[in-house]
Amino acid sequence: MQTAQADALRMNSKQGLGGLSRYQLLVLLVAWMGWVFDSMDATIYNLVLTPALRELLGKNNTAENIGWYGGIILAIFLVGWAIGGVLLGILADYIGRARTLVIAILIYAVFTGLAGFAHSWWELAIYRFITALGVGGEWASGATLVAEVLPESLRVKGAGVLQSAWGAGYFLAAGVYLLLAGHSWRVMFFVGLVPALVGLFALLKIHEPERWKEAKPDKSAGLTLWGLFAPARRRDTFVGAALAFVAVFGLWGATNWTPSLVRERIESARLMPTDIAAMVSYAVMALNAGSIVGYFAFPPLAERIGRRPAFAVMMIGAAIALPGTFLAPRSYGGVLAALPVLGFFTNGIFSGFPIYLPELFPTAMRATGSGFCFNAGRVLAASGPFLTGYLVSQLGSFARAASAVALIYVLGMVVLLFARETKGLKLA
Repeated sequence: MQTAQADALRMNSKQGLGGLSRYQLLVLLVAWMGWVFDSMDATIYNLVLTPALRELLGKNNTAENIGWYGGIILAIFLVGWAIGGVLLGILADYIGRARTLVIAILIYAVFTGLAGFAHSWWELAIYRFITALGVGGEWASGATLVAEVLPESLRVKGAGVLQSAWGAGYFLAAGVYLLLAGHSWRVMFFVGLVPALVGLFALLKIHEPERWKEAKPDKSAGLTLWGLFAPARRRDTFVGAALAFVAVFGLWGATNWTPSLVRERIESARLMPTDIAAMVSYAVMALNAGSIVGYFAFPPLAERIGRRPAFAVMMIGAAIALPGTFLAPRSYGGVLAALPVLGFFTNGIFSGFPIYLPELFPTAMRATGSGFCFNAGRVLAASGPFLTGYLVSQLGSFARAASAVALIYVLGMVVLLFARETKGLKLA
């Protein structure tokens, strides 16, 4: 195979930083920025959930209805994310990683902006569904692109850098929310149009990996998706999808309700709306300060003790941190102090997927396998926010509902018993 020689001639002709050529750094930066804005667009809804549904539900804007319809929209978003991740993952194996990355970015940018024009909860749900198609596709194509362009010695570290973009996107969304405090919630969605510029830049500067050009699937051999369920791949496919399901269920069923939890704690204090917006923004920032540390901590941990033990550490920590954050603190300050620990575990675990999933599949079906595993479980995980909304109505608070969701990480520990250890293996 001439992949290594071709990549060396093309990529190493101009030196970059940290052992990466300038082109490799550019690829990492574009994929990172795409995931930053992915995160920002996904987070915008969490930040404006309460004010948006208060307006869209009109006279029916009770706390129970906001929790119920908010959960439905989040569930629809996760289903769209799953569909987009699987379909665009398959597309990335056939037409290329870079082309699919551009398509995904443009989809989620345009439809996030259109969500600002919604006039009913179901209209907002439709826009969020289409946005999610792009969000899911961006990870499948971007993570695969980075894994195949970066040298083997830096691939794991690059995965940590890539996943840190999700925390950076949270910070960006929280900062924009703080800056626009007092403006309509619709303005936040309009800001989501900005990522389209990244998509256009990627279209001009990024080309397909030589590895993919030499090993792209034969169109006459059948759809790559079916190959995931061949006897030799079946175990890896189910394990990868189950691990992602656990992580996604915990995140969207509990951690991403943080803005609503904070509002629940402080609205009774009769503060000005701008003060509440600021406190919610600071809480999201605290959560993601810990998340970013977790994103960078997972790769060296996985390199030292292995992929399976690293996932186990994160799951145990998440199972303890969720009730510890949502039930134990009695003040806003206490919640603020606990949120970085929560973010470290429940978000940090996601750095494992751009490391582990590409290692499970060969180049010809890598994007399909990574996209399917990371996203297929979201169909089931879509019940997470729906379940949380139901638990809010039954248990009486976001705090109790989100804490109950922590039990999902026990399932994750069982799944790890069947996972294959890939530490030390090179991409096939």
